[in-house]
Amino acid sequence: MADDLVIRLATPDDAQAVHAIYAPYVADSVATFEIEPPTVEQMRERIGHVLERYPYLVAEREGRVIAFAYASAFRTRPAYDWSVETTIYAAPDAIGTGVAPLIYARLEELLAGMGIRSMYACIADPNPASERFHEKCGYVKAGSFTNCGFKHGMWLGITWWEKHIGTFMGQAEPVIFKSWLNA
Repeated sequence: MADDLVIRLATPDDAQAVHAIYAPYVADSVATFEIEPPTVEQMRERIGHVLERYPYLVAEREGRVIAFAYASAFRTRPAYDWSVETTIYAAPDAIGTGVAPLIYARLEELLAGMGIRSMYACIADPNPASERFHEKCGYVKAGSFTNCGFKHGMWLGITWWEKHIGTFMGQAEPVIFKSWLNA
């Protein structure tokens, strides 16, 4: 089923398709702690902002965007440059088709090429499906916060998951931001 799948860098022109995937997660779930879905224009700005430093990928099947994944700064201070937060969402009809592991693997490949050493995923708690997915992708549970968000009439926590993709020996070479443009 992956042979008709195209994984490519997103452009701001993908904002409408990304919005169509993401907005229902905001409105109907606790997967994200956003309360109101961003506008298409806000999604366009977000995509552009991420692409200033990190890869933002979309997966297409038959010309339709069915998933997206990207990396962003884990924290803004320079000592954190070797770590990123990862994000992934798929259209409902793409869940379970194998697209999510493929787009995440491509994201990881690009991040490793930049010199990134650690990837972190912040998962709303409870979200057992996302936890199982991240565990299958090689992430391990790193820590939790309880009752730190309120959405849909309930208090929610978050769990941080981590995956190390580089070594931690010797001097750290600088991260090569945007190196993935040539990948």
